[in-house]
Amino acid sequence: MKVSVVMPCYNEENFLEAIVLKVTSQPLWEKMELELIIVDDRSKDKSPEVMDRLAKADPRIKTARHEVNQGKGAAVRTGFGMVTGDVVIVQDADLEYDPCEYPQLLEPILQNKADVVYGSRYMMGHEHRVMYFWHTVANQILTLIFNMMSNMKFTDMETCFKVFKTDIIRQISLVENRFGFDPEITAKVCKLKVPMYEVSISYHGRTYEEGKKIGLKDAFRAVYCMVKYNL
Repeated sequence: MKVSVVMPCYNEENFLEAIVLKVTSQPLWEKMELELIIVDDRSKDKSPEVMDRLAKADPRIKTARHEVNQGKGAAVRTGFGMVTGDVVIVQDADLEYDPCEYPQLLEPILQNKADVVYGSRYMMGHEHRVMYFWHTVANQILTLIFNMMSNMKFTDMETCFKVFKTDIIRQISLVENRFGFDPEITAKVCKLKVPMYEVSISYHGRTYEEGKKIGLKDAFRAVYCMVKYNL
């Protein structure tokens, strides 16, 4: 099996090399083939230079760069267009989500139980950094609203860790450029009525001082997208 990891990147020069090395050094690749696709969304720091240097050193790494900053959703969409693997994992270019958990994310697909797997930060069983109360509440409210509109039962719709069989990605058309990506892709996958699983993951969240980018306006956009794509 070939696994494509799509990594959107914006101003992550302090974390990019570390996360790429964690992705590429997983023991999993002794049994599976890796394709890592890094899409830089017009970073203002040295992320593109780091990205290009890493790609030159490892032929498994592909890169792309937007000429204009468009948002995470647009970067993921660009990465999806470059995928050649059987399965796609979305991985942020920071250290909040641990690539060591790829095996448990892939397991429901390998067992032919699921076509889509989400890694949940709110299922019990893994360690979590103690983080902002209202940020957590906002995430849980957004997931609740999504569940009410879609009649599904997610615990973490906004998670970064999303895994798809590639043929599922090919069946949907994505348009959201920024953080509306999460409710959009989730709503459109739900309408395909394919088996979807959640697995518990650890979470090492960043503070805003460390580079966390999601804010209140992103939450309002997410609600708008839930209404638009579910109803």
